[in-house]
Amino acid sequence: MRAPAKIEEYLTTEEMSQWLEDAPDQASYKRRMAVWLTHTERLHAHQIAEILDVSIQAVWLWIGQYNARGPAGLQRKGRGGRRWCYLTDSQETEVLESFMVKVRAGDCPKAAILKPLIEKKAGRRVSMQYIYRLLARHNWAEEIAQSHPVVEKPEAADDFRKYSRPWLRNA
Repeated sequence: MRAPAKIEEYLTTEEMSQWLEDAPDQASYKRRMAVWLTHTERLHAHQIAEILDVSIQAVWLWIGQYNARGPAGLQRKGRGGRRWCYLTDSQETEVLESFMVKVRAGDCPKAAILKPLIEKKAGRRVSMQYIYRLLARHNWAEEIAQSHPVVEKPEAADDFRKYSRPWLRNA
C-alpha cells in the first residue's frame, strides 16, 4: 500500500490545531480536519473520507489545495453574486442619489426616469429589467413603489362605477 499524502509545513502543529479550532463553519472544519488527520495521524485519503463522510476525491483535492497555497488554499469565495455589471456599486449609488434629488424636486418617481440616467452613466443602453434589479439591489424598489402620490378624484370613482358595470352604462 502506498504511503499517506505528505502535508507541506505551512503551519506548526500548534498553529494547525488553532487553525482547526477557528474554522468558521462545518464545511471549513471538514476541509481543515482532512489536512489535520493527514498531517498528524498519517491516515490515508480513503480512511479520512470514511471518517468525514466525504468522497476520496474531495480529500485529495483539499490536500492538494493546502499543499499548493497553504491555509488560504482551503478558503472559499462562494458561488453566487454578481458576475457582470455595467456600473460599480458606488456608481449605482451615485446615480440613485441624483435620481432622488430629481424626485424630491417634484418629478414623479418612475423607473423610466431613472433609465436615461443609468444609460448616460454606463455609456450604453440598458433594459428596464436591469433598472428594476438595480433598485432591488439597493433596496429602493419599495421606496419608489410607495412614493407614488395617491390622487383621489371623486368623478373618476363615479366613472369607474358607472362604466365597470355594463348594466349601468345606459343610465
